[in-house]
Amino acid sequence: MPLPPVLYEDDVLIAFDKPSGMLVAPDRWDKTRENLMGLVHAKMGHGVANVHRLDADTSGLILCAKTKPALDFLSGQFQSKTVGKKYHAMVVVLPVEEAMKVVVPVRGPDGTLPDQFTIDLALGEDEHQPGRMRVFRKRGGKPCVTEFRTLERFGRFAWVECRPLTGRTHQLRVHLAAAGAPILNDPFYGDPEIKLLLSELKRRYKGRDEEKPLIGRLALHASELTFKHPGTLTPMTLMAPWPHEFEVALKYLRRFGAGGRVGQGLRKR
Repeated sequence: MPLPPVLYEDDVLIAFDKPSGMLVAPDRWDKTRENLMGLVHAKMGHGVANVHRLDADTSGLILCAKTKPALDFLSGQFQSKTVGKKYHAMVVVLPVEEAMKVVVPVRGPDGTLPDQFTIDLALGEDEHQPGRMRVFRKRGGKPCVTEFRTLERFGRFAWVECRPLTGRTHQLRVHLAAAGAPILNDPFYGDPEIKLLLSELKRRYKGRDEEKPLIGRLALHASELTFKHPGTLTPMTLMAPWPHEFEVALKYLRRFGAGGRVGQGLRKR
């Protein structure tokens, strides 16, 4: 399998646009599963190392270092939380009566997500569900803070910018679920049966009997990183374009989402 698209490369750095479904590093249980760093090492040698990770189902920007000094310099920035990280997500805004059952219900006066909100909830491993994380209200867990900005609203869906100030496993997914707005197609913290369908948006939809969702994977994308370059020491920003299916979904939501049907359009299959 070829390497994912290269977003940036110089003598000490290389950044990839990782597709959804691809592991960054070898799976701890199944070492035969294909992963990004396995491909990188096979084609570029073992001197290249990933500086950070993404969930397998999250697409977007992955930064790698080509030298040990560059790796140490960049890792130090991630550890000191001086790296600016930006993600984008399509979320399902739960009805108010359901949102009241979540940990930190977030709503504006009209019942929609506010323009900006911050989630500050400690997270840790869920001892009852291996591989998942959960909120710790009192003791336990590690501090986690995420800033969110609602970019566009489409009835029961919203397009959200996420800026994690910490870097915990599944942080964005758990924080959004705790706020009553789980990420679309999240099998762990949302309702995987809820689909974003064109037939629910377009009044006179004439499609196939077996309609495919506009977005068929976890609707979370790592869009941007800002950090100091290990060679020049100057700030730089790298960006990963939104996946094509996100662009298509936004196009249809912008065209038809304001017509009212999206407010009812959460159909389970």
